[in-house]
Amino acid sequence: MAGCAGVPGDSGSSAPPPLAASRGGPGRIETPPAPLQCVPYARAHSGISIYGDAGTWWNQATNKYARHQQPEPGAVMVLIGYAGPKRGHLAVVQKIVSPRLILVDHANWLNSGDIYLSNAVADVSPANDWSVVRVYNLRADSWGIRDYPVQGFIGPEPAQMRLAGQVSE
Repeated sequence: MAGCAGVPGDSGSSAPPPLAASRGGPGRIETPPAPLQCVPYARAHSGISIYGDAGTWWNQATNKYARHQQPEPGAVMVLIGYAGPKRGHLAVVQKIVSPRLILVDHANWLNSGDIYLSNAVADVSPANDWSVVRVYNLRADSWGIRDYPVQGFIGPEPAQMRLAGQVSE
């Protein structure tokens, strides 16, 4: 857990944008009766019916669900390189706060089995394109020091709707 909290900018990338009142937003942690994993939590809270390890979701979504590079409420953010090069993590986008700041709900962040609600996530990518993010550490009440690559965001709408132009980009 020591590597999860620290001063923004320690890892060499740009610092996350400031949050209202210098805090991680309205975020809170809930402890469920039994530990949860990110995959079943994301599936239950997004309506996206994909199974298997988080690191496989991006490819599994091909031709089934809309995949995009920008966050949208209800979409699932797919992180890669979480806790190892082949491991992934999923979080459901709840709110767009600004062009570089979102709030997500997710489970088992930092392998705790807990549920993290309205957890701030900042785009720290050099190109401002949501390809790299930093997650606010609610336990430490500070930005984490690790940056995570993002494969993209899986929308709850079917892929063919976006391809047919029925869903706005």
